[in-house]
Amino acid sequence: MKWVYVLAGITFYIKMLLVSNPSPTLTFSIVDAVAQDSGVPNVVSGIILRNRLYDTIFEVIVFTIAIMGCNFLLSNDRPLGQIYQFPDQSSVLLARLGATISALVGIELAIRGHLSPGGGFAAGVAGGTAIGLIAMTSSQEWMQGIYQRWHAAIWEKISVLVFVLLSMMTLAGIELPHGEMGALFSGGIVPILNILVAIKVALGSWAVVLIFIRYRGLL
Repeated sequence: MKWVYVLAGITFYIKMLLVSNPSPTLTFSIVDAVAQDSGVPNVVSGIILRNRLYDTIFEVIVFTIAIMGCNFLLSNDRPLGQIYQFPDQSSVLLARLGATISALVGIELAIRGHLSPGGGFAAGVAGGTAIGLIAMTSSQEWMQGIYQRWHAAIWEKISVLVFVLLSMMTLAGIELPHGEMGALFSGGIVPILNILVAIKVALGSWAVVLIFIRYRGLL
C-alpha cells in the first residue's frame, strides 16, 4: 500500500511539471473591478470585507472561540505565585517605546487600512503587540485592573456583535455610500468593519496575554 501512495505522489508531481493549466483570457482587470465594486484603493480590504465577507465573519467568530478556549483550558490551573518582569530600566524603556510605536501604527492601520496596505487584522495585531510589551514591563495586577476598569471584555463582545450585524446588513444589500475613491471617508462600510476588527483583535489579544502571564508567566 505504501508503494501505491509513492507512485501516486510521483505521478501527481510529474503532472504538475508537464501539464500546464491554461490561463483564462480576461478582457478586464480583476484588481480594477474589485476596487470599483468596493470603492477602496486597497483591494485586499475590499476582498476581505466585501467579496469574501461571509468567510471573514466566521474568522472573527473563530478568533473569539479561541480566546474563550484559552480561558477555559487554563481555568483549572493554579496562578503563579510570583511573576518575573524585566528588571532593568533599559529593557523597560525599549519595551514601552516599542509599545507606543506599535499602538500608533495600529491606529493608523485601522483608520487608513482601506486606503493603504493594512486593515483591521493587521491593526489588531499591532495593538495586541503594544499591549503585550506593556504587560511584560508592568505588574499583572495593574494590567488586570485596567482591563476590568475599562470593561475590555464587554467591549470586545460588543465589537463582535456589531461586526456581525453590519456584515449581515452588507450581505443583504444594505450599504453606505462609497464616497470619493481615495478619501478618508470612503468605501462605505469597509472602514467601519476595519475598525471593529481592530478593536476585537486588540482586546482579544489583551485577554490572552493576561491569561498566559497569570498562569504561565513570561515564557
